[in-house]
Amino acid sequence: MVEERLHRGGTLGSLVLRACRRFRDASAVVGPDLRLTYAQVSHRISGMMQAFDEAGLVRGDGVALLSSNSADVVVATCAVMAAGLRLTALSPLGSEDDHLFCVEDAEISAIIVDPRFNARAQALRSRASKLRVVFALGGALDAIDLSAKASAGRKMADDRAQSNDIAMIAYTGGTTGRPKGVVHTHASALAALHMAASEWEWPTNGKVLAVTPVSHAAGILAYPTFLRGGEFHVLGGFTARSFYDYVASAHIGATFMAPTMIYRLLDDPPQAGDDLSTLETIFYGAAPMDADRMVEAIECFGSIFMQLYGQTEAPTCITYMRRFEHDVTRLDVLASAGFPQAGLDLALLDAEGTPVPAGGSGEVCVRGAFVMRGYWNRPAETADALRGGWLHTGDVGRFDEEGRLHIVDRLKDLIITGGFNIYPREVEDVLSGIDGVQACAVVGVPDAKWGEAVAAAIVAAPGANLSAESLISLVKGAKGPIHAPKQIVFVDSLPLTPIGKIDKKALRLLLGADHGG
Repeated sequence: MVEERLHRGGTLGSLVLRACRRFRDASAVVGPDLRLTYAQVSHRISGMMQAFDEAGLVRGDGVALLSSNSADVVVATCAVMAAGLRLTALSPLGSEDDHLFCVEDAEISAIIVDPRFNARAQALRSRASKLRVVFALGGALDAIDLSAKASAGRKMADDRAQSNDIAMIAYTGGTTGRPKGVVHTHASALAALHMAASEWEWPTNGKVLAVTPVSHAAGILAYPTFLRGGEFHVLGGFTARSFYDYVASAHIGATFMAPTMIYRLLDDPPQAGDDLSTLETIFYGAAPMDADRMVEAIECFGSIFMQLYGQTEAPTCITYMRRFEHDVTRLDVLASAGFPQAGLDLALLDAEGTPVPAGGSGEVCVRGAFVMRGYWNRPAETADALRGGWLHTGDVGRFDEEGRLHIVDRLKDLIITGGFNIYPREVEDVLSGIDGVQACAVVGVPDAKWGEAVAAAIVAAPGANLSAESLISLVKGAKGPIHAPKQIVFVDSLPLTPIGKIDKKALRLLLGADHGG
């Protein structure tokens, strides 16, 4: 017992509340609707925690969050952590049935929404077995006004969580089937955050902007910002113009984007009068970025890009590529995922769990304090993912001679056509390098002759004159006939998951229906 107390770790709530005491009068959170000092953040956390108590929530209960970006979303997330509750974020783009699945699976007792999602929250409460309390970040019918409760907070909050408590159940993107609830404790989440705080390239002025949902990918930026006494900004909606204007007016130093968002910046580049001089770092990840477009991005914005590779089960911190390592003269480097982060073990293993020979491809497997506890209520899938003392990521990778990790593809995305194994990334790399191809994605679809057929969705650049026949011919010339798509469909845009990854499940449905087997 003494040893347990001696080695007890911290919590996400303790990190935030210590920052609030240390940097009391400094600006902490800036949203479209609200600007808060660190002391005000703590007071609002205290007020929200009081509301949780009044609603009968107790440590360990599940709370869902469904909201667009705002200052109080950041505060509410911190309040849930400090109260010892466990958070499940719901995608604002999800359907009612998608949300109901997560609410039921995670055994959610309360939901926090912004008022425009109140109708959805009420519908979920009427259908879910355990959901009984609706909090709204503002006035809403049949909901407790959590923002009003927050405004009534007058004291510095206290942390009630323990290090081994579940901090969050984060649902995977569901691109291959029903999403799984990934369980992270305060200990595993803090391990990831300390890794990020120690090795990522944070801005000197401390001003960090969230342009993706705070409840998802951008949320990891908040805690290291607070640790440094920085200023965390949230943007309500993203366009290239709104981003340029906000960076210039607020003197933003860093942000995080999915590659698709960087592509939108490149398609609508800054004008001569846009002052982006304070922008030191754009962290990017969640999906691979085309190497040629990264060259274009560096030529447009300078060497301000830092790549992050991870997954929900091992958040963000498996490998990274620093700004100076983005060598525009080497596309092979830009196509890599960078070097392993300190504080973890990384190995490439074969199907038997044996390390592959040097230069060979194998499944990317990691272990470290930041790895998930497991999948919520899925012991068999947890055992499979964590077999042999490693987290099996499902990604296939290889190391180059200098030690960089290159992601070959997802094991689950492997296409078996006519008995041959085809990784979609191999075909995508050829297609994305063709003039006039703005974006592309490749999947396998059922085929009576081949078992699976290689199928591609193409977004053509404005004014491009492309044909399916010419693209198929170019792939055939570069990779051979087995890799050549049997089907190419031109689309206006690629379907994306809420965190900016290409939704290959939706793409398979689209192309499979068009292919007809």
